[in-house]
Amino acid sequence: MTGQSPPGHPPLDPLTTGAIVLAVAAVSSSAPLIAFATAPALAIAFWRNVLATGVIAPWALVRRRAEFRLLASGAGRREGWYCVLSGVALAGHFATWMPSAQLTSVAAATALGATQPVWQGLIARWQGRRLPRTVWAGIGIAVLGAVLASGADFAVSGRAFAGDLLAVAGAIFIAGYTALGERARVTLSTTTYTTICYSVCASVLLVVCLVGGVRLGGYDTDTWLVILALVAGAQLLGHSMFNYALRRVSATTVSVLILLEVPGAALIGWLWLGQLPQPLALPGLGVLLVGTVVVVLGGARAGRRAPVPLPGEVGPPPP
Repeated sequence: MTGQSPPGHPPLDPLTTGAIVLAVAAVSSSAPLIAFATAPALAIAFWRNVLATGVIAPWALVRRRAEFRLLASGAGRREGWYCVLSGVALAGHFATWMPSAQLTSVAAATALGATQPVWQGLIARWQGRRLPRTVWAGIGIAVLGAVLASGADFAVSGRAFAGDLLAVAGAIFIAGYTALGERARVTLSTTTYTTICYSVCASVLLVVCLVGGVRLGGYDTDTWLVILALVAGAQLLGHSMFNYALRRVSATTVSVLILLEVPGAALIGWLWLGQLPQPLALPGLGVLLVGTVVVVLGGARAGRRAPVPLPGEVGPPPP
């Protein structure tokens, strides 16, 4: 980033730059914290969303009462269903991606989970939107990288390969979450949408934990600190800082900057947990990231010519 802002945005200032650095650091900490925690990943996901809802809901109920009344009256039934389905998709994301961080390497889980724009493009095509050749090329490159990286993990360990598959599933779920959220946020504020979505996500995860016999308490102090760090960092701070940065940088730039989470998480995983991805997987992860960047930039270029949002135009996904 050169410090020049895109047309229509004010010049980039030190505060915005600091917000971006903080956001990248916050989301980069997610996978290492999950890998470090001794609690089941599903339980961490549940508490992460319950606590985040507890922070956001009081503010939303006070400031957005009119929107909640609209939803309760039935006039906003369609938007309400989009919020509910988005929460279910988010639960699917947490239920797949978070366990992946405990099964495969932090670097692999983060890189495969960052392929959300690739799946976002395929969802857009399924919805009838035409994708430019650049986006299709990026999708092909990203898929090739994912195959190379996952194949290297499969040769080493079935556990790591299972983690890779869960990470890909998590990316697909988060793409579905974003597509549904895009519909809901046409008329709803971010605060109202997030409150409903997180609460539905927490409810679904609670049911899954109870049915699966997942222990929800009795953890040591370190694990509770990890959960609080995930809520304050990746769940609230990272997402909020990226949204703040959108005032001065384009959504495409933010989407590319979010990919810095991959080397950031890998660095934290190496320095803190002593984790290094398999040498054979590194080229695949590199190819995967190149493909994802091509998808984001190609979607943004097409979006400037069409009124329908494409992968490069969407805002930052939830961490």
